[in-house]
Amino acid sequence: MFFLLSKFFGFFILPSNFIAVVCTAGAVLWLLKWRRAGARLMMFGTALLLLFGFSPLGHILLLSLSERFPPWHFDGRDPDGIIVLGGGIKSEISAARDSVEMGAAGDRILAMLQLARRFPKARIVFSGGSPKLIETPVPEAPIAGRLLQQFDLDNGRVVLDPDSRTTAENAEFVRKLVDPKSARHWLLVTSAFHMPRSIGTFRAAGFDVEAYPVDWRTRGWVDAVNPFDKLSAGLSQSDLAVKEWVGLLGYWLSGRSSALFPAPQSK
Repeated sequence: MFFLLSKFFGFFILPSNFIAVVCTAGAVLWLLKWRRAGARLMMFGTALLLLFGFSPLGHILLLSLSERFPPWHFDGRDPDGIIVLGGGIKSEISAARDSVEMGAAGDRILAMLQLARRFPKARIVFSGGSPKLIETPVPEAPIAGRLLQQFDLDNGRVVLDPDSRTTAENAEFVRKLVDPKSARHWLLVTSAFHMPRSIGTFRAAGFDVEAYPVDWRTRGWVDAVNPFDKLSAGLSQSDLAVKEWVGLLGYWLSGRSSALFPAPQSK
């Protein structure tokens, strides 16, 4: 039920979709002769379009998330296990083309390969099903598993979770697949903007992990004053950030995260 509700409400909270709904409602009111109300709605929708499409707001919202956890630095302790969250592989296209096609979050896959080679004794856990609601789901995990085998990085240490569809299921299913107490030092690999919610979810599940953020979508706070030169780019960045912020709130209210805005723990 949580998955279905997240998909339903997730559609409407995206700025691009919300703006389309507002403008469409305004046009309908205009056609029904409620022209003043219709004109106001369309003007409101246009203002939102310009704000989220061209202003640096999308950068600011995303930077607040991605700068929460700093880049990982080796402290001399080899990790016992590495957990990689799905989202970096276009599984449907990969299956159709019989290849590995990566999306915008493909840095997660690159980091998985790099870490697997750098720490040959660490367990590799890839957690990724398919978030598709309408299309036939094609999980990411088996594709990631085959990729690790192609690079000779398996050696019997790979654990695959092909069933999780949400971050909450990532934490729940991985905890069932591996005993967190069997290894003390676990790394969690996911996109920098997604790290706060991921860390909070794993902590709520009783799984202590160390953040390994990748897939940075900005250069840093210098981008907080840089407007977008394409409407589609601004809307895409805003959609990503708003979805994550709403996800943080929803996970915290439902008890799926340990905090509203998880932060690094002092060592």
